[in-house]
Amino acid sequence: MKKMLPWLITILLAITLIAGAAFVLIPALSGKKSEVTPNVQATQAEQLPRLSADELVEVSSEITGIKTNLADADYIVQMNLSFQLNDAKAKEAFEKIKDISIKPIVIQLLADTKPDELRTAKGRSQFSDKLTDLINKSLPEGHLGNAKITDFLLAAI
Repeated sequence: MKKMLPWLITILLAITLIAGAAFVLIPALSGKKSEVTPNVQATQAEQLPRLSADELVEVSSEITGIKTNLADADYIVQMNLSFQLNDAKAKEAFEKIKDISIKPIVIQLLADTKPDELRTAKGRSQFSDKLTDLINKSLPEGHLGNAKITDFLLAAI
């Protein structure tokens, strides 16, 4: 028994190390990334300089009264959105296409969104990020800094 004790300890230690390494490496290798890394926060801070209230009004726009079904047809959502653009010229272009291009993008994204995705702050933030990316692709000029949900109601039918 005295000769087997070191072997048993070595085997148990090896199994413990392998299990520990699996718990650390499996999430890293599965491709899941943290939602907000310090680099992403720094990039977002660079894109949106601090503005005074008057400057913020000059580069902001709103879409109100969006009412539509979600991916689960048993739920409807009513929301208002606020958009911050990078300059006044971008806001002018945004205002011109707001009803004919931007609002349909919002409605399409909501149609693909499940109710559970919008129940949490994290889910709403992810929705806003997706929306910002889609709108930036359709803007004729300028850049959308961010989209924020200013009013939100989710209800079952």
